[in-house]
Amino acid sequence: MNQSALLRPDWTPATVALMVLGFMVFWPLGLAMLAYIVFGDRFRSFKQNANQTADGLFSKCRSGGFRGPHFTTGNVAFDDWRKAELDRLEEERRKLDEMRADFDRYARELRRAKDQEEFDRFMRARSAERRSDDAASGATGV
Repeated sequence: MNQSALLRPDWTPATVALMVLGFMVFWPLGLAMLAYIVFGDRFRSFKQNANQTADGLFSKCRSGGFRGPHFTTGNVAFDDWRKAELDRLEEERRKLDEMRADFDRYARELRRAKDQEEFDRFMRARSAERRSDDAASGATGV
């Protein structure tokens, strides 16, 4: 099991142990760990929303005024080269953002598939246990 799975915002043995240890050492640490366990998933979505908002604001700033004509150096060749480089970098950033979104979708689907497989295994074990209990009670009840 990797570290991120060990310290996910859930009631795992590791997070509970860290919370108890935090309360024993310095109570605000335990309180912070409790908040992480309870609200950790909301923090992750809050961070993603904040990052997307900041990216949107900065992209507006980049496309809005920083490349405008009043920021020219006076050297037309350099300004043309700079504009081409900034356009190339913006295209690379767009590609990286698309790849990051694709990977996020892939990781989310992988987690969903793993959860589904664990659930299916649980349901098979549960139904097999019920069948064996029914067979045992049927054999003794006759």
